[in-house]
Parts: sequence; structure tokens; C-alpha cells
Amino acid sequence: MDAESPSGLPGVPDAFQRLWTPHRMVYIDGENKPSAPDEASCPFCRAPATTDADGLVVHRGETCYVVMNLYPYNPGHLLVCPYRHVSLYSDLTTAETAEFAALTQEGMRVLTDVSHPMGFNIGINQGEVAGAGIAAHLHQHIVPRWQGDSNFMPVIAQTKALPQLIEDARARLAERWAAGS
Repeated sequence: MDAESPSGLPGVPDAFQRLWTPHRMVYIDGENKPSAPDEASCPFCRAPATTDADGLVVHRGETCYVVMNLYPYNPGHLLVCPYRHVSLYSDLTTAETAEFAALTQEGMRVLTDVSHPMGFNIGINQGEVAGAGIAAHLHQHIVPRWQGDSNFMPVIAQTKALPQLIEDARARLAERWAAGS
């Protein structure tokens, strides 16, 4: 009996086609999520210590940096992070707050130039109860959006089809960012 065949499963076969995405299990199982809220286990503290390509870093500022989301909602999904290991927006210094905001604006401009999104979702989830995957280190999401990018796949199948490899998106965005505005 073939486990992938509808006839090999209990119940009545239906008309749905299945798109299996086992690679998403690393996110669901919490890979790269620090078990303790310390800097040594924090991926946002480790990323800047690597090469840009290895850390998926798009741009480095003085107090904050921009990195690709390893588990993106859409192609080009960016995160703005302070270098300092703080969990709340209110914990940022004045200089960090200014650069955090400026990098968010520049990230939107770079994404617009490179990918031509029709809109953006910008947001910070503070605390696990608020949806922060890594609550110990503040990070702001910049998610480019296009008409129809939320279709039946994520709603019904809990699957997102991404047409661009994360390494390719990082390279294009980093190249544009380095070219200046």
C-alpha cells in the first residue's frame, strides 16, 4: 500500500492535491529559536558575527542591521534588528530608535526598487503571547505585498509558495542597498 496514494489513506479520497512542505517543520519545531533568552543562543546576535551571505544580512548600520527572514511570509521579507540584545521597543536608545526607523524606511525603498510590491506589512510582535517567534531580541518585519499573494494556499493548505530563493533575494536587495538611494 502506497502511503502517498489517496487510496492508501483512511477515509474517502477527495479532490484536493497535496503540496507537502516538510522543510517548514524546522520552523514549527522551533529550530533557531533560542531555548534561553541569552545572547549566545540568539540568532539575531549571531547573524552579524558571520559573513553577510551566511547570516542573510542585507545591510549593516551603526546600531541596527537588516536581515532576511529565514521563514519568510513573502519573497523579500526583511527584519530590522538592533545589534544590542533587547526585547522591547521601549528599551532602544534614542540613536537605535532613529536608525531602526530609518532602516525600515530604506528597506521599503529598496524593496520597492527591486521587487515592485503593491504594499507592505510593517510590524513588531513583542512577547511570545503577541506572536514573537524570538521574543528575546527585538525585530521589526517589513513584508512586501502584492495583489493576490494571499490566496487559498496559506488559508486552506497552510502552505506558502515562494517563487524566489532566499539567497537570491538577499543578494539582489544587498546589491541595491549598497548602490545607495
